[in-house]
Amino acid sequence: MNDFIWLKNYPAGVPHQIDPDQYQSLGQLLEESFKKNAERPFSVCMERWMSYRELDQRSAALGAWLQGLGLAPDARVAIMLPNIPQFPVTMAGVLRAGYTCVNVNPLYTARELEHQLKDSGATVIVVLENFAHTLEQVIDRTPIKHVVVAAFGELLGPIYGRWLTFAVRHLAKMVPAYQLPLSEGRSVTPFRQVLAEGAQRTLRPAACTPDSIAFLQYTGGTTGLSKGAILTHRNVVAAILQAEAWFTPALKRIGDIRNTNSITALPLYHIFALTLCLLNIRWGSCSTLIPNPRDIGKFVEVLKARPFHLLPAVNTLFNALLQHPRFRTVDFSQLCVSQAGGMAASEGTARQWVQVTGCPMVEGWGMSETVAIGTNNPVDAKEFSGTIGLPLPGIDIVIKDDNGHSLGLDQSGEICIKGPNIMQGYYQQPAETERAFTADGYMRTGDIGIMDQRGYIRIVDRKKDMIVVSGFNVFPTELENTISLCDGVLECAVIGVPDERQGEAVKVYVVRSDPTLSEEQLARYCRENLTGYKQPKYIEFRDELPKSNVGKILRRELRAGK
Repeated sequence: MNDFIWLKNYPAGVPHQIDPDQYQSLGQLLEESFKKNAERPFSVCMERWMSYRELDQRSAALGAWLQGLGLAPDARVAIMLPNIPQFPVTMAGVLRAGYTCVNVNPLYTARELEHQLKDSGATVIVVLENFAHTLEQVIDRTPIKHVVVAAFGELLGPIYGRWLTFAVRHLAKMVPAYQLPLSEGRSVTPFRQVLAEGAQRTLRPAACTPDSIAFLQYTGGTTGLSKGAILTHRNVVAAILQAEAWFTPALKRIGDIRNTNSITALPLYHIFALTLCLLNIRWGSCSTLIPNPRDIGKFVEVLKARPFHLLPAVNTLFNALLQHPRFRTVDFSQLCVSQAGGMAASEGTARQWVQVTGCPMVEGWGMSETVAIGTNNPVDAKEFSGTIGLPLPGIDIVIKDDNGHSLGLDQSGEICIKGPNIMQGYYQQPAETERAFTADGYMRTGDIGIMDQRGYIRIVDRKKDMIVVSGFNVFPTELENTISLCDGVLECAVIGVPDERQGEAVKVYVVRSDPTLSEEQLARYCRENLTGYKQPKYIEFRDELPKSNVGKILRRELRAGK
């Protein structure tokens, strides 16, 4: 038993518990903030601002339009958008209308998109036109009946926005040609038309309960297919309040917390950024949306534009910023929290970060299944700890052995977690759900860790074969299943290898049935069938792969260099 030993090491002002039942639904939380903060700025993107009043009006219009489609009460709406104003408008509209959000990585290949749409049962998708060609390839094999097509600049002002959309389409040529079929009663509607038509309707109150599904958040699958973590309104409200309890003391020097400017560079479809976006709405604060954080030069210019207070990032993004020559010209005097998560933070990057910014990197840990919330280092930390910190308010963590028995302090075992933010299970996957939980109700995380005498937890290994590339989970089985379908591949095995830039990189070992299969051909096949972060960085051909006496490929021997 741990007896919640970590509580005595909480920073001053952090409560031990939160009350997720103070809201009936996320819709109630959103509307409370919209009323209180109507005149305040919600977001700035490419120097174009959106107020809470505009977010309220636009999301209400979108939600009313969705309700006008006559969708089933439990309808799922897929959101395939980058960090542009249409994302929060769509997310808030779907939640306020009483439906379920299914976040989709815009860079998915057709194969990945088809699986997620079919598995979730989504009947509506809101997609940026840049990615509509991917949807075109699979739409007839999915349940999608209604497509809303967004243009990049349409919420970025009448003049600048139109010019930006023109530039994206015709100068940068970033919108491949597409034609979405209208067969079987399918509709395709521009985003602006949806808002205009929805504004003529009235958003009806949604009949959501705390147990209604707010998000199906897809995560990699050990069986080769991604699974939808079922996150209820209560789960997500709990996570917002847990994050608020932990971060608020660090932001006291700002005064009115609504003046907080949070940098949203991590993709909003990812649970880490999504949860912090909802926290900003709870606070009534401002988000700076970064559509393309890979353009570090432009990102740095955005950071120079105005003071910022909360900067969440994965280790690779912190490192990329540090390597840019103009980063040191940024004013860091208002930076209160540099929140690291999504992947292991490196001590070297952390040491350099505090030297340059004066604000220590604070590492935390969570999963899609926990709404990004789990543990975090104290926000008043003065140096990098090398641990993932303490369990957050309302969370219980135990370390268990393979038989499900709880271990004592300083003993290595699987990190198991319980709390109001923990998912209900995997969508339509009862066997996977049963495997995910212990007999006494803790969720198995697959991470091997040690809790010390203060309640701090250190991850020492990973029970699963999961690979973490720049904060994104990659499951070898999915890649092996896909790569095995390439002509000329007899068998293959995928592992993660250390990578200075990404944390880990994907390496695939291949036994060929066709000796003429080249590395270039296999790499091209992977580019066509796997989104960027899943593509192997290294390909090695072998005559055979190490196997057990029953023929199972032994990834651990490949990791050991055998």
